Amino acid sequence: MASPITITLIFLFLLYSAEAKRTYIVRVKHSDKPESFSTHHDWYTWQLQSISTDPQSQTESESPLLYTYKTSFNGFSAFLDTEEAESLLRSDSILDVFEDPVYTLDTTRTPEFLGLKSEFGVASGYSGHASNGVIIGVLDTGVWPESKSYDDYGMPEIPSKWKGECESGPDFDSKFCNKKLIGARSFSKGFQMSSGGGGFSTKRESVSPRDVDGHGTHTSSTAAGSAVTNASFLGYAAGTARGMATGARVATYKVCWSSGCFGSDILAAMDRAILDGVDVLSLSLGGGSAPYYRDTIAIGSFSAMEKGVFVSCSAGNSGPTRSSVANVAPWVMTVGAGTLDRDFPAYANLGNGKRLVGVSLYSGEGMGTKPLELVYNKGNSSSSNLCLPGSLEPTTVRGKIVVCDRGVNARVEKGAVVRDAGGLGMIMANTAASGEELVADSHLLPAIAVGKKTGDLLREYIKSDSNPTSLLVFKGTVLDVHPSPVVAAFSSRGPNTVTPEILKPDVIGPGVNILAGWSDAIGPTGLDKDSRRTQFNIMSGTSMSCPHISGLAGLLKAAHPEWSPSAIKSALMTTAYNLDNTNSPLRDAADNSLSNPHAHGSGHVDPQKALSPGLVYDISTEEYIRFLCSLDYTVDHIVAIVKRPSVNCSNKFSNPGQLNYPSFSVLFGGKRVVRYTREVTNVGAANSVYKVVVNGAPSVGISVKPSKLAFRSVGEKKRYTVTFVSKKGVSLTNKAEFGSITWSNPQHQVRSPVAFSWNRF
Repeated sequence: MASPITITLIFLFLLYSAEAKRTYIVRVKHSDKPESFSTHHDWYTWQLQSISTDPQSQTESESPLLYTYKTSFNGFSAFLDTEEAESLLRSDSILDVFEDPVYTLDTTRTPEFLGLKSEFGVASGYSGHASNGVIIGVLDTGVWPESKSYDDYGMPEIPSKWKGECESGPDFDSKFCNKKLIGARSFSKGFQMSSGGGGFSTKRESVSPRDVDGHGTHTSSTAAGSAVTNASFLGYAAGTARGMATGARVATYKVCWSSGCFGSDILAAMDRAILDGVDVLSLSLGGGSAPYYRDTIAIGSFSAMEKGVFVSCSAGNSGPTRSSVANVAPWVMTVGAGTLDRDFPAYANLGNGKRLVGVSLYSGEGMGTKPLELVYNKGNSSSSNLCLPGSLEPTTVRGKIVVCDRGVNARVEKGAVVRDAGGLGMIMANTAASGEELVADSHLLPAIAVGKKTGDLLREYIKSDSNPTSLLVFKGTVLDVHPSPVVAAFSSRGPNTVTPEILKPDVIGPGVNILAGWSDAIGPTGLDKDSRRTQFNIMSGTSMSCPHISGLAGLLKAAHPEWSPSAIKSALMTTAYNLDNTNSPLRDAADNSLSNPHAHGSGHVDPQKALSPGLVYDISTEEYIRFLCSLDYTVDHIVAIVKRPSVNCSNKFSNPGQLNYPSFSVLFGGKRVVRYTREVTNVGAANSVYKVVVNGAPSVGISVKPSKLAFRSVGEKKRYTVTFVSKKGVSLTNKAEFGSITWSNPQHQVRSPVAFSWNRF
């Protein structure tokens, strides 16, 4: 038997070995491939063999080569130690080597809320199956194919352009796919190598496309799920559940696992999806703010855009923190989140006669009619106010309602902690970080969530009353809530830290308390101890708003197959609205203040108006290259994104903000005058005339020339120039101001928000 010292040394050696090797993404000069190699794959394999520090591991099954990229990226990914990575970088044919980045998931009434009585509304003249030829690819946690959201009843044959497939696996049969769910693939090599090649970290995970998390089923059914009648989540939000583009096809690409979504897997999936023939790519994941040449999503989506594929990405759930927005490349649609006009009210009736208003999706047995004692932040643990695991003492909370501060750990976990400690109910109270935003959850015990102001009243009541009590009451589903939409507090905010001259996010869409399909492998809370199973679940996040826009893009693609991704994006942005259902400016749930374009971008999407926007801001691949040339990037950096042998930057923009973007972000940076030129294309009627309407900011003067645009024909293009002048005496450091420029006629309002800043953030 080995001694303890020997065992320790072996463990340390294995630990060191696991840490020494990791996944790298390698960018290669494709033009350097020797003629002696028939494929790039063979060449890459030879390169890895030539630098290997472990020649014994070069069998095909143990090859360090994970993926060879053909479309989304020029290069490959491999499992290497530091010495091997450095050796590769010394080769003249290798342009860059960087560690595999890890991204995170940004986690029924929405068609009606968006005005979609049918796919294009009753009066549009389009049939309910207008999007049959559109294929929406979803990169996420996979799919639960048995969900009714993928019913293909009445659907015509799969479009001939589809080149993808449905993979079989240990728990997934290729026969699960049909005319609705036409493809399902799984990409896990980067994930498996993240633990030193140790494979899957939990027993529940499988290499197949099956969704054991629920997130992927929720997002793909939101984008293009079939209509399912009598749908609900445990009785809440009852009605017909349907995706945005009910006639569109769904292709799922599983890239997200228990420890995240790895860049090497994402690139491989995007590579495959482009070759498979998708029209739209939906990615409810992201993280960080790397330069575009190190951002795998930005790199892959550039290839997609060039092939005519629209890419929609979530903005992130790091709001209301400033400059937290992710996925900011101008060729992707960056989507923030707003509320619906539907709510799930619940009340805490206090012993002092006051009634506190909150929300809840609790669906179990009620608490009866007897008020229970309230307890907050009691016990020996310094984290009992947060209800972290192990922080509550049963003797203190048993039989009582526990008040937990929101933050740090998952909201549903707090309820589980209270229940396990013997508590009979919970009130989760927001702190300043979440403000007045209310997100409903399906807790395992009677529980409600309340905003910060209400939470402060509750904490004060417990502190000042010798016998604080409460009774929790649940009221189900309520429609036509006012005001709505409201920008979600969690929705990530601008300004854009990668390129401040591009306003991000682009738009907001429904992202709070969204009902959509769910996986039967997991309970609605995602907790292991949640044994409940449901066909639908209600979730919140920019993960939920992103597929709404993906589905809407599919509808626009079906209606206007000749439109480029940038034209579709422009239509969604310039027709977005900035007034809620009380005809007041959009508000921010973080503090109930007025929202601004750093939170909502161009506004909340309006698919009916986007169908006929009048004018669009189109952007060609060459213009995007001019934009990249205007950044502080080397030619090699730009080549990494555009995947061409070389680029010519002699005709670059003088300012990144010169890109023909549908919104404006003006960074004065010490200058008093900034001038941008834009070009609009007439996609409305011939002989259309538009006049400009300018809404300025207090510290900035705006002039537009010409002030009138007359189009004789459809497809005609016109240019205009905007001059922004910072008024004398203005000294604004970290402050931002906002305005708008709108081209208007009786039929159309083509609106562009404008954000002003004086220094980089």
